[in-house]
Amino acid sequence: MKKILDIFRLKQEERIPTLVATLLMAALIALPIYAYSDALTPISDNFRKIVIAHFRISGFDPLSYLVLTDWGTFYNVYRHPLLAFFMYPPYLLNQALTWLTGHNCAIYVMGALQLLCSCYSFVFMYRILREIIGLKRIETIVMSYYLFSLAYVMVTFISPDHFAMSMPVLIMTLYISGICIKKRRALTIWQTVLLFALTAGISLNNGLKTFMAALFCNGKRFFRLKYLLLAVIAPSLLIWLFARFEYRKFVWPAEMARKEAKMKKDKAWRDKVYTQYRDTTKLTDTAQIRANVNQYINQKISAKYKRDHQKAWMVNKGKPIAKGEFMSWTDKTTSRWETIVENLFGESIQLHSKHLLEDTLVQRPLIVKYGAWYFYCIELIVVLLFVCGIIAGARSRFLWLVMSFFGFDMLLHMGLGFGINEVYIMSAHWIYAIPIATSCLLKRSQGVARHALLVILTLLTIYLWSYNATLVVQYFT
Repeated sequence: MKKILDIFRLKQEERIPTLVATLLMAALIALPIYAYSDALTPISDNFRKIVIAHFRISGFDPLSYLVLTDWGTFYNVYRHPLLAFFMYPPYLLNQALTWLTGHNCAIYVMGALQLLCSCYSFVFMYRILREIIGLKRIETIVMSYYLFSLAYVMVTFISPDHFAMSMPVLIMTLYISGICIKKRRALTIWQTVLLFALTAGISLNNGLKTFMAALFCNGKRFFRLKYLLLAVIAPSLLIWLFARFEYRKFVWPAEMARKEAKMKKDKAWRDKVYTQYRDTTKLTDTAQIRANVNQYINQKISAKYKRDHQKAWMVNKGKPIAKGEFMSWTDKTTSRWETIVENLFGESIQLHSKHLLEDTLVQRPLIVKYGAWYFYCIELIVVLLFVCGIIAGARSRFLWLVMSFFGFDMLLHMGLGFGINEVYIMSAHWIYAIPIATSCLLKRSQGVARHALLVILTLLTIYLWSYNATLVVQYFT
């Protein structure tokens, strides 16, 4: 237990940079709390409707507010099998604060959790750059702040979604794995199981990254029968069986209740339409009355179908590769090139001032272009430094581990099209690869070239912090 807790203890040289980063993030996290406090702090029986009506930060979901207010498996249990249970202690804290204050404190409790996650994301990134990549202290500080200057790192930590919890766990996984690679140690069974429970429990697909990390650390030892059984197969089977149990215990009864309520409401509406038509028409033939009512109802259903298909959530949805529970989430028609330019390496890094933090499922167009050419110059600089960093660190086993994480998400989003229409909101799962790879370029540079590169990265960091933070403040004020 002491070893587990030691990893969270701040080292002397980390304290001041971490404190400054935490204060900056606290100021940003305070913005949505200030904006939504009047609407979301009163105790209400219709809290879900109030949250949905008021909350809007890009495509992020406010499900955590609901879980902290009235605990339940609001998250998709197959994608986030343990997340609701991880949120149970904060839920109890919110219940205590609600009892003491007479107000729903979910936004404050979640804000504190977001701040804690941002703090340790900074700490573990700092350690990766300092201890594994081997940068100098001032370079480490600049590159750590560079990560937090990227638009959807900022936005992730001010949003009450699971991504704020995914990022520190993934960066911590990379840090632990990097230390193992550097010291030629294997990732033990208990370490693998614990990291898998954290990563997969928050977001199931990230659990695969733990196994990828174990493969890079352990090499051939990964395929030993004992390790495969206890560290890979058993936890994978257990978490899937638990997700199935969750669905049957919590989700299925609620779905059936909603379906039954909808059927009753639909029947009541049909009966009302029939009664109103029968009482006002001159027709006396029951069959003819029923036929006319059915025709009217079908016209209403058809009109609603057409209206729905004109809404943003349908317009911005591409055609899936195939039908099925999971394959229906894929997308084969959305333009990959425009998505890469405007969203993947665009919105994720520099916010668009047009349609600022709007949701593609509500009103934001799928592709939004920047209003001036210099935004694309900034994007090009970031991408070129990223690519050059990959080349510079080509012999680094650790960098290839980082890039395997990045490549896995690119396969999901840009290859299969999972979540491609709002790929930037999933930046927390992959965007840390940019400063890590760029740091490899900085490490390989020497003399004047290294000083010049550090100056460029410092100016880039200052610009991105100023630009993105200004737009975030503008959005909430």
